[in-house]
Amino acid sequence: MSASPRNLRAARGLTEATLLGAGVDPELVDSAQLVLSELYGNAVHVCGDYVPLVAEVELTAAGVWVRLHDPDRRRFPHRAGVQLDDPEIESGRGLPLMDFLAPGWDITLTPVGKQICCLLRHGRG
Repeated sequence: MSASPRNLRAARGLTEATLLGAGVDPELVDSAQLVLSELYGNAVHVCGDYVPLVAEVELTAAGVWVRLHDPDRRRFPHRAGVQLDDPEIESGRGLPLMDFLAPGWDITLTPVGKQICCLLRHGRG
């Protein structure tokens, strides 16, 4: 898909329908959608609008894997040192939120870019 608001809505909707249809807890579905949105937004920020992206959501025994592939091998997500509960901050909460929902998320370089992989474990909200 190319990065656009319409395609993000479609990816979120497909994620919701697929995971709910598989019996995944609605809170975990919400978390998967949130992580997908954060990865998607970061890719657009780094690569620009309409960049080609590949989004994957996979249900396994361990939980839900959310993966997003973008074509930029040089730039990676970086933390801004923001606390999730800081009422004064208007942005920068995305990576701390990913750390909370999918601790240990990882970046893998690929021949045509990079893939960010997040595991949202069963039992986490």
